[in-house]
Amino acid sequence: MGRHEKEMSGSEPDTTNNRMEMTAAIRALKALTEPCQVTLHTDSKYVIDGITKWVHGWKKNGWVNASKKPVRNADLWHDLIEVAAPHAITWEWIKGHNGHPENERVDKLASDAADAARP
Repeated sequence: MGRHEKEMSGSEPDTTNNRMEMTAAIRALKALTEPCQVTLHTDSKYVIDGITKWVHGWKKNGWVNASKKPVRNADLWHDLIEVAAPHAITWEWIKGHNGHPENERVDKLASDAADAARP
């Protein structure tokens, strides 16, 4: 098995940072053509904590959070669970805006995509 890289970027109107962080993970995992061992790096604690900790309670409690309110971004959590299922994923958090070369690269891709989508 080798290492593979593929750069992707995109944007959506009227969204949030959390939704875009989740969308990035979903699209990356959807790009895989067969089950793999994956190390997914993200600067989003929301994504990592959500998929590795909170989601278990949400499922158990009918997709309501600790405040008894509907889980935000449940549509994307369902998508992320589905696309993550075939893979053995190690979720790794990296500090954002800290000079990490790959994180700086994805931030640039994201801002370029957002700029390109503006009228």
